[in-house]
Amino acid sequence: MTTPVAPEHIPLLSSALLADVLDGLGYRTSALPADVRPLAPKWKICGRAATLSAVRVAFDPPQPYAIEMECIDNLKAGEVLVATTNGDRGSALWGELLSTACRARGAVGAVIDGLTRDTTRIVDMDFPVFATGFSPLDSRGRLDCLFHNQPIRIGDCHIRPGDWVFGDVDGVVVVPVELAPQAFQRALAKAQGENRVRDELIRGRSLREVFAEHGIL
Repeated sequence: MTTPVAPEHIPLLSSALLADVLDGLGYRTSALPADVRPLAPKWKICGRAATLSAVRVAFDPPQPYAIEMECIDNLKAGEVLVATTNGDRGSALWGELLSTACRARGAVGAVIDGLTRDTTRIVDMDFPVFATGFSPLDSRGRLDCLFHNQPIRIGDCHIRPGDWVFGDVDGVVVVPVELAPQAFQRALAKAQGENRVRDELIRGRSLREVFAEHGIL
């Protein structure tokens, strides 16, 4: 999957850089809520969004997991599955087997606005999953997926299929596809500028002077 910057430059970027750049472009609702966290701090993800929406239920559906399985079976290489439980925290939407299926389809990670389980196994398999917390309870009879591959909202952030998703230990940022080429290039330039500022601060220059010269903090 073609990225807005060269793949070798992705490690130079961060969610903070992209959020700053998107602020500057007038898009100030790019970040998912702060409780969406990576299970392992070292993980970083970058890919196009594939979306899934689930809601709380109090019954066992006639075809459990049907839309969830359809969504995962239709994932494309390089995508990030972004799922919302629309505020429910009563059971785990995610787990090891779903992570395994995503990886087999070529997905590069999953972002769950909800709970996960099988945490140790997911960390051991090194498949990046971001979630809001943990539960041993299965979603069957507690959550049911409504649709996939349609726009969803998590917190103040709107996510459309095909938007770019970037996540690291600081959080998850969604880059609208129409802003992606500009946003990623500006973030890369800002990373290079921050490196210069860091070097000058290490040498003992005044923070005020460095900021006045570079406008980076």
